Amino acid sequence: MAEPNRLLRTARESVPSPYGSGEPLTRQELAELVNAWLHDHTGRLVELDANYIGKLEQGIIRRPQDRDRRAAFRSVLGVPTDVELGFRRSPRSGSTLGDMDRQQFIRTTLGVAAGTVLGQSALVNLIAPTQPLPVPATVGLAEVAEVRATAAAFAGWDALYGGGVIRQAVHVQLQHYVSLLGARAVPEVRSELFSAVGYFSHVAGFMAFDAYAHDDARRMFQLALSCAEEAGDWHWRAKILSSLARQAIWCGDPDTGLTYTELAMVRADRLTATERAMLHVGRARALAKLGRVEETAAAVGVADEEFANRRPAEDPPWMAYYDHAQHHGDTGHALWDTALRGSFVGAARHRLAIATEGHADRHARSRAMSQIKLASLVMATGDPAEAAVLGGQALDWSGPIRSRRAADDLGQLRGLAQAHGHRDDVAELSHRIGTVIG
Repeated sequence: MAEPNRLLRTARESVPSPYGSGEPLTRQELAELVNAWLHDHTGRLVELDANYIGKLEQGIIRRPQDRDRRAAFRSVLGVPTDVELGFRRSPRSGSTLGDMDRQQFIRTTLGVAAGTVLGQSALVNLIAPTQPLPVPATVGLAEVAEVRATAAAFAGWDALYGGGVIRQAVHVQLQHYVSLLGARAVPEVRSELFSAVGYFSHVAGFMAFDAYAHDDARRMFQLALSCAEEAGDWHWRAKILSSLARQAIWCGDPDTGLTYTELAMVRADRLTATERAMLHVGRARALAKLGRVEETAAAVGVADEEFANRRPAEDPPWMAYYDHAQHHGDTGHALWDTALRGSFVGAARHRLAIATEGHADRHARSRAMSQIKLASLVMATGDPAEAAVLGGQALDWSGPIRSRRAADDLGQLRGLAQAHGHRDDVAELSHRIGTVIG
């Protein structure tokens, strides 16, 4: 049976809760403080929780294996050594000689000199490719289907978690798919290939946007737009221009965003009602940032009319994301800016609430961002107690998401909460946000 770590528990219970309750530090509070220390000192986003602390105190885990984690525990609990927290190594199995023999075998096999420490650069060099992925001389519909399927898989990951974690892998894959454009193909396949590569480049661009690699995002969006133009794909052209508009608006340039949406509306008769609704919402978001309140409301009204007339069977497959929840979330985001100026507060709240309730788990990022915006709006214009509850729910939902945009929205919520910082529930929310965004 595991031996309980009483030293760690005693150390935890000797530290008061940061919330001023007079109670000792709880397991969850200790986990959050350690997470915050790691983010502040190493830049790493770690998500230890009360369950992990419980396993340490029960002796199921003898000590954190990561030295930075142990340093965080020592700092938070105010002790100079691991011994004072009851952290000890697990007993080794086998002889030291056996360990040395295995290490020597690995070094010999990998061609590493004895006494050399395998650092990060050495490990990277071990897997550096020596044979580039071959490009087929001729491309057919099978390759087109592969590009589309891979793009759809990465788009699903992005919607669920955000693009930061696997962006590099997507970029490498994009380079390979771009090389396919130089292969031979019959005209019909060539058009489909350009459209598919444009789809993949758009997915990669949106991941870069979400990770705030804005220059990379713009280049990938432009590549996607060129592919769409080459393929004569008006549907993808509209979607890519919509994403360029969204990025420009997010980066504080709503005037350019408005220009992109107007370009996307050229030959709007070739687009579906759902696509036109999406573009009118983009126009509304740009107008809202420009402070043109009445025009914003009018654009939202036109978007609603188009959305009411949509026929999902006519939409391209990748437009399936733009459902009832997405439309209300996007229009709610547009009206959010007008609501902070005192106009359409109720409409903004209603739409964001519908989006939050309607987004499925596969769209976790959109759901979390709508909830954060709703909490921010209530914090600024309504009951701070309700806002604290909504914000807490948003944090619960956004746990695994790695989105810089969501993190910025959380920072905005924390800023709005400062006016009510004297309230315990709001102060606790601000503290939780701090442990997430650092």
